[in-house]
Amino acid sequence: MRNLTAAAGLAAKSLADAKPVSFWLDSPAAPEPRPALAERVTADLAVVGGGFTGLWTALLAKERDPQADVILLEAKTVGHAATGRNGGFCSASLTHGFSNGLERFGDEMPALERLGDENLAGIADTIARYNIDCDFQPTGELSVATAGWQLDGAADEVAQARALGYEAELLDADGIRAELDSPAFVGGIRTTNRNAMVDPARLAWGLRRACLERGVRVHENCPVRSVLSQGGAGLTLKAGYGEVRAARVALGTGAFTPPLLRRVGHWVVPVWDYVLMTEPLTAQQLASVGWTHRRGASDRGNQFHYFRLTADNRILWGGYDAVYYNGGRRGDDYATSPAIHLKLAAHFSATFPQLEGVRFSHAWGGVIDTCSRFSAFFGTAHRGRLAYAAGYTGLGVGATRFGAQVILDLLAGEETERTALSMVRSKPVPFPPEPLRSAVIQATRASIARADRNEGRRDLWLRTLDRLGLGFDS
Repeated sequence: MRNLTAAAGLAAKSLADAKPVSFWLDSPAAPEPRPALAERVTADLAVVGGGFTGLWTALLAKERDPQADVILLEAKTVGHAATGRNGGFCSASLTHGFSNGLERFGDEMPALERLGDENLAGIADTIARYNIDCDFQPTGELSVATAGWQLDGAADEVAQARALGYEAELLDADGIRAELDSPAFVGGIRTTNRNAMVDPARLAWGLRRACLERGVRVHENCPVRSVLSQGGAGLTLKAGYGEVRAARVALGTGAFTPPLLRRVGHWVVPVWDYVLMTEPLTAQQLASVGWTHRRGASDRGNQFHYFRLTADNRILWGGYDAVYYNGGRRGDDYATSPAIHLKLAAHFSATFPQLEGVRFSHAWGGVIDTCSRFSAFFGTAHRGRLAYAAGYTGLGVGATRFGAQVILDLLAGEETERTALSMVRSKPVPFPPEPLRSAVIQATRASIARADRNEGRRDLWLRTLDRLGLGFDS
């Protein structure tokens, strides 16, 4: 990369007009909110959370049993949180990438990859059947190296990926720059299957419409304040201005605070991710970076950026540093961070110097829920009448549909291929309580940054966490 100090000089001007909201959610396509619940009702299934987990759970429940009475309760508006703030990478991976899956669920990986393929195909089928306009494009993806050490082991990685059905190829500098041109790229891996790009907000709104068409009752601006057991009569949810008595409850609230199920808080922490979106590129600007195949991309550092093209040829540029505010603090004030957005803008300018002068139209941030194994975990409570999924760690656009299937299997008490997986039956290593939690996470973040400055060499702290199975994904 060219000198970041010089790039930083351009960053402030490029951000001057950026709106502090998610580009995806800042759209005239956003539907009018549904009214909050204002009465006492009953339901066969109450779904808490209007993100991808909740939407898929409600829709699949109606597809499994069209006669089921399903209600979905969303604290704000459908898709407003992590579902509408992410990069729109819709991966077949259920394990936050096959390398993470091999490390944690090695024997199950052939089955997990097959189930992931089936899941991605199911997403594509749903989009087609319900005519959801969300720019779904099966593009594959690029993993780009910006330093030689990032290619260490890449040939073995490609061989392992191919053995699991990935159409993967190791590329040198010329090869990767033929896909996406940056003077910073020294090589990388091209994968042509198992990843699609999507407009996540439009996908969420399309799933919302599909739920309504199927007869799901949807209530927005309707926070659920409590879930209480009624013995053998099911569960009662205090929500909005009313309440729901439901035989079963599906919880898809991610890093919501306070947690409706306290135990989930042992395994997840709220991590802040920040994103930029450029103005639309001109034809000449687009030609200067290539990107003919429009594959989503990320770099191979421990602290990594992810980036992609939108339908109108904007570049989304996000990631690099997962931020944890001590004590798990969150709030609207953290949704924008001038310092972090300036850093991201400088990195963008250094990566694509040929795009000097391009401005950013949107700059936003938000919470994702991460766990120590970086992929979803599952469980039940209230004698099996409540089921949950959480911990997707930023790669949940696709995996949440699988998570919804698991939730419904668990609530039905069914023994399925999904519920037999050790991934489903086990839990991640829990995070320690505060204030030790903050100390561990901040030490880990510092070590991750140090490893990138030290050609990827992991210090004693990171090696110890590796052995314990407790980590922190940037």
